[in-house]
Amino acid sequence: MNPFHQLYCRIFQSVLRLAIPFLPYRDPKILRTVAEVPAELRQNGVDHVLLITDGPLYALGMTEPLERHLAEQNIRCTVYSRTVSNPTIQNVEEARALYLKESCGALIGFGGGSAIDCAKAVGARIARPKTPIRSMKGILRVLRRIPLLIAVPTTAGTGSEVTLASVITDSESGHKFPINDFPLIPRVAVLDVENTRSLPPAMTATTGMDALTHAVEAYIGRSTTASTRADALEAVRLIFENLENAYEHGNNIQAREHMLTAAFLAGRSFSKSYVGYVHAVAHSLGGRYNIPHGLANAVLLPIVLEVYGPCIYRKLHDLAVAAGVCSPADSLAAGAIKFIEAIRQMNQRMNIPQTLEGIREEDIPHLAQYAAKEANPLYPVPRLLDAEALEVFYYKAADRRKLWTPKPLTSSLRASASTF
Repeated sequence: MNPFHQLYCRIFQSVLRLAIPFLPYRDPKILRTVAEVPAELRQNGVDHVLLITDGPLYALGMTEPLERHLAEQNIRCTVYSRTVSNPTIQNVEEARALYLKESCGALIGFGGGSAIDCAKAVGARIARPKTPIRSMKGILRVLRRIPLLIAVPTTAGTGSEVTLASVITDSESGHKFPINDFPLIPRVAVLDVENTRSLPPAMTATTGMDALTHAVEAYIGRSTTASTRADALEAVRLIFENLENAYEHGNNIQAREHMLTAAFLAGRSFSKSYVGYVHAVAHSLGGRYNIPHGLANAVLLPIVLEVYGPCIYRKLHDLAVAAGVCSPADSLAAGAIKFIEAIRQMNQRMNIPQTLEGIREEDIPHLAQYAAKEANPLYPVPRLLDAEALEVFYYKAADRRKLWTPKPLTSSLRASASTF
C-alpha cells in the first residue's frame, strides 16, 4: 500500500478510536418473547406496524405468533415478505412505499440479518425522504431519528439487532454497501429463543460462524476498548461451547439461548470496534454472486487470519484460551495456530466447505478494488492491504476446479500466497 495512503488510514482510524467514548452508542431494550411486543408498541402510541420479513419465513408461519399477539391487542399489522437474502434497494423502496401507503407508525424486522437490515434502511429512507439510499452508504449519513424499530432475530449470527449497520445490495451494480449510523440501532430487540429452534442445521452453522467472525475481527482490530474486548472474548467462548451443539441438536434450548447471547455480544463488540477484511471481501462476494454472508465469512476467516501473521498472534492466543483450544502456557504462535486450525475443524465438522463456488477469475480485480474501498480507511485492521494484496483472498477462497480462465499470479500475489 502507498505509504501516504497507509498513513491516512491509520490517522483516520485513530481519530475514530479516540471518539468512541463520546459517540451515542446505546443498547436496545431487551424483550424475551414476542408476546411482549404489543405492550411495547402501545407504550409508544403505535397502533399500526409494518412487519418486514422474508418469503420462506412467512410461508412457514414463523410470524404467526407475533401477528396473533398484535391482533389480540388490536394493533394492525401490514406484512412485507419479499426481502431477499441480500436485501436490495428495491426491497427497501417497496417496503417504504407500503409503510407510507398504510400509514404505519413503527417497523418490525423479523428474520435474519437481511430482514432486520432491510427494516433499518426503510427507517433511514423514511427519516430522509429526499435522500436516495445509495447516498447514505458509509458512516453518519442518516443523522435523523427513524421510526420505532423492533428487531426480532430468527438466527444467532448477524447481531443486527444491536448494531448500527445495515448492509444493502445495489442490484444494478452488483455491489453491497454498508450504512452505519446510530439511529439505526434498534430501540427494542426480541431475543426469543423459540424463533431460532426451527433454524436448519446448515443455517445454524453459517450464521454461528458469522457471529464468530464478528467477535474475532472486533477483537483483533486496532480500535478495541475494554468493553468490546470483554464482549468478544465472551462471545467466542459461548460459540465454541454451544454452536456445534445447536447444529447437531436443534431443540437444545440452552445451546440456542447461549448462541443468541453470543450473537448479541459479538454484534455489540463490532459496532464499536468494527470488522475487517473478512467482511469487506464477503460483502463483495455477496453482492456479485449472492453468496450467503455467513458462508463467505466462515470460509474466509481462517484464510485472512493466516495472512495477518505474527502481528495478531497475541490476540489470537487470547481468543484460543477463551475458546478452550489452547492453554495459557502455550506460546503465542502455538495458540494462534491452534485457534485458526480449530476454526477450520469446526467448519469441517459442520459440513461447511473450504472453498466457494462461482467466483470468476475475471471479476477478482474489480471485487478486490471494491473490498479495498470499503475497508480502507474505515476498518481498523491489524495489517493494511491494498486491492492487489486482497486479490489473494479470492484465489484462496475459490474452488479451483470451477475458477474460470485461470491465469498466473503476479509476483506480489505469489509472495502473498506463499504466506499461507
